[in-house]
Amino acid sequence: MELIQRGKEQAERFGAEFQHGSIEAAEVEERPLELSLSTGETIRTRALIVATGASARWVGADGEEELMGYGLSTCATCDGAFHRGDDVLVIGGGDSAMEEALFLAKFADSVTVVHRREELRASEIMADRAREHADIEFAWNTELLAIDGSQEAGVTGARLVSHPEGYPSERYENGEDVTVEEVDVGGVFYAIGHEPNTAFLQDTPVELDSDGYVRTTDADSWATTATAAEGVFAAGDVMDRAYQQAVTAAGMGSMAALDAEEWLESTPAPSAAAAEAPPMEADD
Repeated sequence: MELIQRGKEQAERFGAEFQHGSIEAAEVEERPLELSLSTGETIRTRALIVATGASARWVGADGEEELMGYGLSTCATCDGAFHRGDDVLVIGGGDSAMEEALFLAKFADSVTVVHRREELRASEIMADRAREHADIEFAWNTELLAIDGSQEAGVTGARLVSHPEGYPSERYENGEDVTVEEVDVGGVFYAIGHEPNTAFLQDTPVELDSDGYVRTTDADSWATTATAAEGVFAAGDVMDRAYQQAVTAAGMGSMAALDAEEWLESTPAPSAAAAEAPPMEADD
């Protein structure tokens, strides 16, 4: 947080302005671009960098809101080192879950992957690496119902539900016969994917993939942050479904700034009023 604050202060010294509010709608077909904020205000700009990120999906288990950041995490590379000697759970069955489990196995006493089916969605190579690791176990046909603990004590346990035919939480809610088990763990990690924060870009010329991530256009060089909409650029997790790290997002932010600057210099402003509107960064 200190680094973020220092970066903000440096940007302000160079003339950047910060405005709070969620973007509810974007009009990017004409110039100037228009952003409608939750505050009722409208921002008009010649160029736009979308850096709204992606939000990790949550399970919906009891206790997760209270304990997120207190032993419950969505990032093993961020928080794994805090769980040396703990028994931990990883929720998920894809490549992300296998990567999280393998990373956590460097620190934790044991790692249990909790998956609602008996088959993984992960690639074969990632699944084999996890299965063959001595400190990684699998709880098949199992889901997380609740997380126990407090913000003072952290995560102290979890409640799991299982059924031999899979998808046990749905069966639990329907009153079917399932097995509910309390386990002692010191950490829980969600690895069930992310949702990019791009709802405001739906039905605009900015192209999104099937999961809502911003697609950038092909370029003559090896990479670009430009989108299909003129004057709109994207950086960070909102367009990066592979790495999703702070350092890669920062690098792409620099790329987007340079791309936007070059576009502004090469594209004449449609009117004097539009020329006065400074480029602004959309950031929820």
